[in-house]
Amino acid sequence: MESNSHAYIKLVPASLKQTITTDELKKLFLYYKEITGKTGKQLGWDYDRYAFPYEIQETEEGKGRWFTLHSDMDRYSALIVAVNQEILKHQNEDRLQSYIQITLTSKSTHGDKAKANEFCKFLSKQLHGELHLFNNRVMYHYKRR
Repeated sequence: MESNSHAYIKLVPASLKQTITTDELKKLFLYYKEITGKTGKQLGWDYDRYAFPYEIQETEEGKGRWFTLHSDMDRYSALIVAVNQEILKHQNEDRLQSYIQITLTSKSTHGDKAKANEFCKFLSKQLHGELHLFNNRVMYHYKRR
């Protein structure tokens, strides 16, 4: 696996939120786990463990800025989830834009990359964001004019 590949979910003016915290992101991941667990129950299968094979781990160093999704399951290792902001120039004005960054570590597996793509699409749809995938393609989950 390539080391340190990134995907981004940009919170554009048409997004539901203009900023997001790591705590809000953790809640979205827990919501994802909850809804996939309900799907599994309906199917009579322990799907939530496979749909979200990670534990959320946050260090003092990353508190409020990033956390790790770590897995002990076969075929999965870790992902890093961070929040940040960038300054964009638009019509001679500076605009602050928040974004979520999902990073594949040097230990990440193909399973991690597949889950990261799945999580990115979920987060982008929930937030009506602009998703920049690992392969540099862009998906728009907000209403465009």
